[in-house]
Amino acid sequence: METKISGIHHITAIAGNAKRNYDFYTRVLGLRLVKKTVNFDDPGTYHFYYGDEQGTPGTILTFFPWEGIVQGRRGSRQATEIGYSVPSGSLAFWQDRFEKNNVIYNKPAEKFGQKYLTFLDPDGLKFELTEVETDTRKQWLSPEIGTENAVYGFHHVTITANKMEATAQVLTELLGYKLAATEVNRHRFVTNAVEYAAIVDIVEAPGEPIGHVAGGSVHHIAFRVKDEETLMHYRDRALAMGLHITEKIDRNYFYSLYFREPGGVLFEIATDNPGFTVDEPLEELGSNLKLPAQYEADRQEIEKVLPKLD
Repeated sequence: METKISGIHHITAIAGNAKRNYDFYTRVLGLRLVKKTVNFDDPGTYHFYYGDEQGTPGTILTFFPWEGIVQGRRGSRQATEIGYSVPSGSLAFWQDRFEKNNVIYNKPAEKFGQKYLTFLDPDGLKFELTEVETDTRKQWLSPEIGTENAVYGFHHVTITANKMEATAQVLTELLGYKLAATEVNRHRFVTNAVEYAAIVDIVEAPGEPIGHVAGGSVHHIAFRVKDEETLMHYRDRALAMGLHITEKIDRNYFYSLYFREPGGVLFEIATDNPGFTVDEPLEELGSNLKLPAQYEADRQEIEKVLPKLD
């Protein structure tokens, strides 16, 4: 049995206005809307999945767009930034694109020997675009963004902690990451189980106030496993470490376990199977509203309350 965690599966965040979120990620960043569904616990709210053509794990960013939600606050006990890989030499293109679209950004900088550009989405969610020399993942292209500039998928995710020891222990002892490098108070953990979407950074900031998860915040980080057998192997291991972890949950496109790591961040472990083509063909991904089975009988009422995207 293959028992390794294969890096990041997906990252889920919270947004406000649904149309604004949809427009930004599909038009400005040029990602594909892979799945348009609803929140399992709140069917009057969308759940958007953005990524590459197929919705490959390691490229998927998902959102709960809650209209009118209060603004979150970045701080400790949170995942505080999301990193994407982009082609070497593309940051000038992205600076120009952000200027034209009134996106808040900082000028390029460098860490761990790589150039990166920081920007905020319309809800204040923090991102970094990191230039990489090689990335063989197939990009999703748009009329305005070609292969020389388009996003590949996740590069890293950053967690901010007052003390990093307990979080680092979960990353290394449960999830199989290893400390690869440190710059000042940023500690880079990497798994060798996968080539891409393999990095988790921990920024240790003892005096940082606790953040507030709301609009413009990361809700949880999901780590990737091959299948349900591997998933339950990790449930046993998490329980043996004294972590409080859920039973297996069917999320239609993957199976999941959830637990909160000791530093306060919600972690998920999610399977590759069955994938996003389980309920619509590849060429139609994201074009239809897909509902969990328990809500299908209420489709007309749900469609009436969901915000219009066109």
